[in-house]
Amino acid sequence: MNISFEQLKSMVIFAQVIEQGTLSGAAKHIGLSRAVVSYHIKKLEAHLEIKLLNRTTRTISLTEAGSEYYQHCRVIAQQASAASQQIENFKHEPVGLLKITCPVNIGLQTIVPALNEFRTLYPKIELDVMLTDEVVNIMKEGIDLAIRGAPLPDSGLQATKLTTLETCLCGSPSYFEKFSIPKHPSELNIHQWVLYKLTSNTLELTKGTRSFNIEMKGTINTNNAAARTAFVEGGHGLARIPVYDAKPKIKNGTLLSVLNDYTLKNINVYGVFPPGNADSKKLRLLLDYLKEYFLKPRLL
Repeated sequence: MNISFEQLKSMVIFAQVIEQGTLSGAAKHIGLSRAVVSYHIKKLEAHLEIKLLNRTTRTISLTEAGSEYYQHCRVIAQQASAASQQIENFKHEPVGLLKITCPVNIGLQTIVPALNEFRTLYPKIELDVMLTDEVVNIMKEGIDLAIRGAPLPDSGLQATKLTTLETCLCGSPSYFEKFSIPKHPSELNIHQWVLYKLTSNTLELTKGTRSFNIEMKGTINTNNAAARTAFVEGGHGLARIPVYDAKPKIKNGTLLSVLNDYTLKNINVYGVFPPGNADSKKLRLLLDYLKEYFLKPRLL
């Protein structure tokens, strides 16, 4: 059966009637009169030779055939809307430079892969990416966006939460050959730690209503998260490591996670930016994209 342009129009209108709940609501949403909407529904039923709607003076409901037909009309309406939105994106494609800074490890493992995809979607946006574990002065360096593990109290900056990352307590098989695997938090006091300068040396573990605070002590201290993980893999101590970093190494057998029945604090990841950038279209696009990207299962 050939479908005319007029029938396609009627199908889209029919989908809107169902989604808006009334003929009047659909008419207002589309920008047509109620009479025109009613005309299209009647014409569609006449063409199909089947009743799609049960109508009273106040309510409408789908017939069985109408319910099936609506599913197809809904897809057509959504595809038409998506096509229009894509054209609008091309007409108003964001351009310009975004200067970004983030910690090295999370940058290499999550942010850079995300930026790869983002750049494919928005090729006219230029990227200047600085990977460093040091806290950069955003205002002084002209940074548009900083990825940080906390909304640091820099004067005048704004922050939006991008995601929460789980952490786990890890050591290497070679380390546990020398030191017993801890079965209870109280045993952690006798262990060596690889310390990370950018976080507290107090480790908190919880289970139910009980909480344990462990003062971590060790002879290796670093300001780089990747180096911390490498030292742990080398058998030099324990550390709290983000799951995204530890998971592949646990799978490969270079790390073991312990005390998994206890909960460690998660890492909240924020996007920090100057208030003057809050209305930047390209920055809003990137922030929204990163939030969606972090929801993908591969990052867990």
